[in-house]
Amino acid sequence: MRNKKLKILIIRFSSIGDIVLTSPVIRCLKEQIEDIELHYLSKKAFETVLAGNPHLDKIHYLENSLSDCILELKKENFDYIIDLHHNLRTLWIKTKLGVDSSSFDKLNLRKWLLVNFKKNTLPPVHIVDRYLQTVQFLGVKNDDKGLDYFLLKSYSLTDLLPKSHQSYIALVIGAQHATKRLPVEKLIKLCEGIKGPVVLLGGPEDKERGEEIIKATDHHVFNGCGKFKLDESAFLISKAEKVITHDTGLMHIAAAFNKPIVSVWGNTVPEFGMYPYKANYSKIIEVKDLSCRPCSKIGFNNCPKSHFNCMNLIDLSLLIKESNA
Repeated sequence: MRNKKLKILIIRFSSIGDIVLTSPVIRCLKEQIEDIELHYLSKKAFETVLAGNPHLDKIHYLENSLSDCILELKKENFDYIIDLHHNLRTLWIKTKLGVDSSSFDKLNLRKWLLVNFKKNTLPPVHIVDRYLQTVQFLGVKNDDKGLDYFLLKSYSLTDLLPKSHQSYIALVIGAQHATKRLPVEKLIKLCEGIKGPVVLLGGPEDKERGEEIIKATDHHVFNGCGKFKLDESAFLISKAEKVITHDTGLMHIAAAFNKPIVSVWGNTVPEFGMYPYKANYSKIIEVKDLSCRPCSKIGFNNCPKSHFNCMNLIDLSLLIKESNA
């Protein structure tokens, strides 16, 4: 019988969506193991995603020096490390801390085969379920409650959006890589086809594209790109009637709030296992059987083939239909 709390460190450095996808591991560990002290190591840039989580006892951040971070972690005397990132840095951390660990299998070889030879040997298992496999040795099981996202504070729609947009469809136009994003011309046609108010969401880097869309459409589209912090955008996702999104972090936040989701996929594919997890409603829009797709497990700044057919051939009429359904 243990006479002290079981102390566990979870590691996932990035990014927004990947960290949200680890939330069932956090919750299941905390709720299914008595006397557990749960810590999480990530990057400071993703503090917002973790800071509101009531299941975490302490959050550590890798900022400048990996050596300094390891010295601080050693003071905690962890019993186990759950490595959900599994790279050279996490290997070094595990080696230096010298405690038992369980590591996530990224299946990089299988992904490489799918990208380079279009040979799909990946298991038909969502990445969340594969994350949870890392804690099975502790007797932890999937509670089937889906993803979590905890807002840092209370917000009001009237403070963030005009009166004309208190009821709306959220359209996430951003994504980290250009080959994951619909061209502006298609986004404009999509907005023209959506009945009712639309709120565009994205980062400061998406603001200019948002303005192009606004100029080409009418007052029913509000450009929120660059106007809101991540937590505010998450709140707006939580209040949307529906979320239309690329393969990006806000898609997973939408799933955490159990919103109806229409996701548009370009160079990446749902077979990588990162489609909306246990969403209330999820419709995937993609160009199937395209010989060059997927061209990357992440994305590019430009289409390697120059034609960008994975997005240019998206069935816009189907996308509009699903957006208005």
